[in-house]
Amino acid sequence: MDVAILLFLTSGLFLGWALGGNDAANVFGTAVGTRMARFTTAAVICSVFVILGAVISGAGAAHTLGKLGAVNALGGAFMAALAAAFAVYTMTKFGLPVSTTQAIVGAIIGWNLFSDSITDPGALITILSTWVICPVLAAVIAIILFKAVNGVLSVVKLHLLRTDAYTRAGLLLAGAFGAYSLSANNIANAMGVFVTSSPFTDFSIAGIYTISSTQQLFLLGGLAIAAGVMTYSRRVMMTVGDGLLAMPPIAAWVVVMAHSIVLFLFDSQGLESILADAGLPTIPLVPVSSSQAVVGAVIGIGILKGGRVIRWRVLGGIGVGWVLTPLMAGLICFVRLFFMLNVFDQTVYRAVCHDLSPAVMARVEQAGIAVAPIADLTGRSFDSAADLQSVLGDRKTLNNDDQATVIQFARHQLIHVDPDRLLEMDPGAMEPDQWAAVTALSGRSYSHAWAFDDALAIQSVGWRLREGERTHTRALNDRLAYLHRMLGLGP
Repeated sequence: MDVAILLFLTSGLFLGWALGGNDAANVFGTAVGTRMARFTTAAVICSVFVILGAVISGAGAAHTLGKLGAVNALGGAFMAALAAAFAVYTMTKFGLPVSTTQAIVGAIIGWNLFSDSITDPGALITILSTWVICPVLAAVIAIILFKAVNGVLSVVKLHLLRTDAYTRAGLLLAGAFGAYSLSANNIANAMGVFVTSSPFTDFSIAGIYTISSTQQLFLLGGLAIAAGVMTYSRRVMMTVGDGLLAMPPIAAWVVVMAHSIVLFLFDSQGLESILADAGLPTIPLVPVSSSQAVVGAVIGIGILKGGRVIRWRVLGGIGVGWVLTPLMAGLICFVRLFFMLNVFDQTVYRAVCHDLSPAVMARVEQAGIAVAPIADLTGRSFDSAADLQSVLGDRKTLNNDDQATVIQFARHQLIHVDPDRLLEMDPGAMEPDQWAAVTALSGRSYSHAWAFDDALAIQSVGWRLREGERTHTRALNDRLAYLHRMLGLGP
């Protein structure tokens, strides 16, 4: 691998290290703060499980973060991750448990502004809503768990020493679960911006198991998080474990469990599939704030005790950190992108052309959007999505959703089904009939992703929308994204 590529990846690793140094407090801070676990023991267990969570379950939350803004050049991904890492590192120096989610969201928006890219409003609203839902949900779960545990203990009446031993074991197990959930949900914050421009390629081990480029990125990120846990997390652990609210060991266990459950809910692809199959509303897969979850759980315990035991000044400092972090990350990213592009002559984004060819207009109409009001734009090309959005917005004839659909179809993305490239791919990544459809298109090229997707749908029902649906399922979207990444020749 080129040394320059490794250099670009260092900012993601730095952010992973900062994430480990800051957010390990959220899974083991209460155990260490209540003296129920030694820091060394907590750090080792946390390190093992953050690596497992990153590799095994990290892809779910990365999908929504990628929709917020697709950073399509390694230089831009480097600066976005570096800006977020610097913001988190600065807050960590002050002992504040800030949100890496907020930091990377701010950095991505900074990149979007600099590159004249569109910030997906739906993805942004989804992520912002979790900044409110996450601490509230954690507080509610903590209150329920605390009452349930105390109810059980009042009936069982264990000896104090046995209760202490069970609590210690429970804190370690809850911490392991929390570390797994933390990394699975938050690895997208550290390495998600590199997914679109990943320097890695999928490779197979003995033809049995394929390790994707994303998994390789997330493994590196998981190792960086583990390094942050081992080297830099002690101070923030003490802030969360003892600074905000003095807690007995049972309450400490409740806080870790409530935090871990919330992170798991927002990252579980299996739960999302179960809810979707049952026709129930699904929980968005987004990288929620680990810090907000644990602070919400602590506040829940405090409210249950009347609110007087909460150290409101400490809470106020944490709140200020939450507000400043995304603003700082976005500003740093925007300013440093300017210097990186104009002073160091590095590519920080790749322009993506959008065209309204007759074929694109026909596809837009097929999607149920009236094209008559924009028929005069047929044949025009635009240098960026923002330029096209500006023109469509000036017409005031299409609503925001229809504008987004037009922009999606107009996006130029060359895909070539290279026979040699097919030999390097993993047929097990999809159903047999879906793979047969891919190979049937061998040698063909498409100028838009939707044209390639439509060609697949013609070849196999496995690539078609279900009746009554307007968008693909997440599983189908993931498989199409895999093909776009492996067969794409550019933005």
